[in-house]
Amino acid sequence: MDFNMKKLAADAGTFLSRAVQFTEEKLGQAEKTELDAHLENLLSKAECTKIWTEKIMKQTEVLLQPNPNARIEEFVYEKLDRKAPSRINNPELLGQYMIDAGTEFGPGTAYGNALIKCGETQKRIGTADRELIQTSALNFLTPLRNFIEGDYKTIAKERKLLQNKRLDLDAAKTRLKKAKAAETRSSSEQELRITQSEFDRQAEITRLLLEGISSTHAHHLRCLNDFVEAQMTYYAQCYQYMLDLQKQLGRCFPSSYLSNNNQTSGTPVPSSLANAVGSPAVASTSGIVITSPSNLNDLKESSGSRKARVLYDYDAANSTELSLLADEVITVFSVVGMDSDWLMGERGNQKGKVPITYLELLN
Repeated sequence: MDFNMKKLAADAGTFLSRAVQFTEEKLGQAEKTELDAHLENLLSKAECTKIWTEKIMKQTEVLLQPNPNARIEEFVYEKLDRKAPSRINNPELLGQYMIDAGTEFGPGTAYGNALIKCGETQKRIGTADRELIQTSALNFLTPLRNFIEGDYKTIAKERKLLQNKRLDLDAAKTRLKKAKAAETRSSSEQELRITQSEFDRQAEITRLLLEGISSTHAHHLRCLNDFVEAQMTYYAQCYQYMLDLQKQLGRCFPSSYLSNNNQTSGTPVPSSLANAVGSPAVASTSGIVITSPSNLNDLKESSGSRKARVLYDYDAANSTELSLLADEVITVFSVVGMDSDWLMGERGNQKGKVPITYLELLN
């Protein structure tokens, strides 16, 4: 019991001595031992690394998970050392809505089919997004967090200890200056030697830890490269998915469905597009080229028939029209007095009007 009381009294005396020394330094009434320039530079580099690592880490988390509530939930589960429940992400949810809507509108309709294809692509993007988050968290965020919560905490602890040893050293110097009696001076000199030794030892420990910051930068550089590769893979996947989707829409739907310009409710395509059928090709704003053979006009002016390949699915609006399936081959011919946007189509015993922009004449 007496030993514990003596230890508490000694600790209290040390704390008071440090507080007095610190206050007098702030007031300019006491000298302060300055650290060597190399150690100061290392301390500054470590502090700078800590600040920017925290900023980069937090902003990366925002980039990967924009929802703040979801980030808080993931943080809580991480602190509880439990796996967060798997949740559907935004692209996957959008994709599911599109698929459900397309199914209800009818997969055989142009709009329903387009929604389903877009929904499937959105779900693939959602899967790629999930993979990016997992890869980035493992290869980039975790090493940064380990530095902040591990290495830097050790550095901060040793830095604080160095500060205390420095205060002890300067307090011993002050007491030596004030000592007048020979016995007091002898005791103060011995205290100064001890505090100087402890300070030098702690400065060396701190310096060795701080020199490891260069290795930390090298490690974080490798992690950054992994993060860039993960992003490159993600964006390449998304680009390929959208490129494939664009091609599917170009094959399955006429250019009138791929543009918001010149909408009409009368015929399947606007008259401006029908007027362009005589040209070799019609290019949409998305870069997809819709081929339109120039001899369609010749066919309309003749009384003969030709084979034609159907470019896109088409649902007949009434009994006078013929429903079409993409890639099937039908016979088409012109009828006197028929609207310029249409030809007569024939498939076996079935016959009806078909829109010319859905066809590609075969040689």
